[in-house]
Amino acid sequence: MKRFEFSKRFFYIFTSVMAINKKNTWVLIILFFGPLIFYLFLLTGTNNFAKLPVLTHEVNDVGNLTSENKITLKNNISILCFLGDDLLQHKTNALNLNEKIYKHFYGFKDFQFVVILPKGSEEKAKQLKEELGATTNVDKWFFVFGTKKEVQDLFKSFKTTYKLDTNLYTQNAFIIDREMHLRGRNDDEDTIDGFLYGYNAESVATVHQKMVDDVKVVIAEYRLSLKKNKKKDLLHKQ
Repeated sequence: MKRFEFSKRFFYIFTSVMAINKKNTWVLIILFFGPLIFYLFLLTGTNNFAKLPVLTHEVNDVGNLTSENKITLKNNISILCFLGDDLLQHKTNALNLNEKIYKHFYGFKDFQFVVILPKGSEEKAKQLKEELGATTNVDKWFFVFGTKKEVQDLFKSFKTTYKLDTNLYTQNAFIIDREMHLRGRNDDEDTIDGFLYGYNAESVATVHQKMVDDVKVVIAEYRLSLKKNKKKDLLHKQ
């Protein structure tokens, strides 16, 4: 009888220990693999929901403006800014964008910076480009020049709530995608109506906290599109 009681107690203790170990094992598995699975989910799913809204369809191209190179917005992801006739007084905008945006993305094949200026500011543009070139390769910084009307017409095609000042300057920098659509936010917490058409380049915080992320999204969208097109081509070949 005593042997039976001992065996019974031993069996109970053994099964209890096994049950505890089993629970601990599952806890360890969840703790180890849970974050990994969640990370992989984010990695594969981010581009499905993190798309930057199109705020204006097909803005005007810059092909009719004067420049040293033949510049077009078509098939390029472009950062546009209007620095005006007194551009050297606003060179901080260019320096902020150069440091926070250009240096991180200029290696991307179809990425470019386009500065819109009134005719007569060519020498100032050269001076600014030389200053930017002191710290980085500026091959994808392009300066284009137009008459006052040409600059205003281009800006109006963006259909924003912003205005150019009398020197054809605005503090805002704009993201234009490969289809020449103006990208931005329609749920911005810092604007009255939620629409963020451009990014205040005078503010390092705005460029760093908002614009950097939004440029990343547009580039990620394009890369995802390339992958999908490659898969389609492979399927057609098969």
